[in-house]
Amino acid sequence: MDNLYTKHKRKSRSLSWGVATTQLTLLVLFIGLWEAAGRNKWIDPLLFSYPSKLFDQILRTAADGSLWPHVGATVTETIAGFALGTILGTVIAALLWWFPFLSRVLDPYLVVLNSMPKVALGPIFIVGLGPGFMSIVAITLSVTVIITTINIYNRFREIDSGYIKVVRLFGASRLQLFRLVILPGSFPVIIATLKVNVGLAWVGVIVGEFLVARIGLGYQIIYGFQVFNFTLVLSSLVVIGIVATMMYQLVAALEKRLTEGWRER
Repeated sequence: MDNLYTKHKRKSRSLSWGVATTQLTLLVLFIGLWEAAGRNKWIDPLLFSYPSKLFDQILRTAADGSLWPHVGATVTETIAGFALGTILGTVIAALLWWFPFLSRVLDPYLVVLNSMPKVALGPIFIVGLGPGFMSIVAITLSVTVIITTINIYNRFREIDSGYIKVVRLFGASRLQLFRLVILPGSFPVIIATLKVNVGLAWVGVIVGEFLVARIGLGYQIIYGFQVFNFTLVLSSLVVIGIVATMMYQLVAALEKRLTEGWRER
């Protein structure tokens, strides 16, 4: 039995290395082809630039300090929108589960809000909250909170009724039912929603910065388009990709830690 487990573990590790190696190879090939195409003018270097020029732009602005205020502003807005959207969406989902009448009343409104393009709400937030941090966070919140509410509430409703009946037979209160059955049974969906919300929060923040910001990576993209500096546009996109990936990996590490802790309980 131990021998089979060891073989399985070795095979899984080998597969992981194979996937990582293939991913890295594809990335290097893409960067190499892009660099060659830009330098040899197979593509328009003004519009598409090339990797060495982008990384030179990133390193130069990082060295002189002009990059960090933009990164700091965007990351702060993203974390605020991500955290508020996840917490508020989870609380709303819990209230909808706790009060079935409320869920039946609000269900069609949630469907309408989910189908509505959140960018269309941007001008309303800007007028109501003013251009700046609060309106950008509000746009991000509108993107994350609805999907969080729907995903987690649907999971609450899908919990096996057999478990619920057993707990109720032992005289559990509604709070105990939620704490002992509903919440633990929904834990994987809550964690998966965190991962989804990382990407959604970035979308909300960048859209918000397109509309009103005077600082941030989204503002740099818009400014780059306005002055036809596409190296600035693409380098800002690269920075967004790097920072967003780091945030996703942090959430994935948190997921692993919380999952292990939950299983130990």
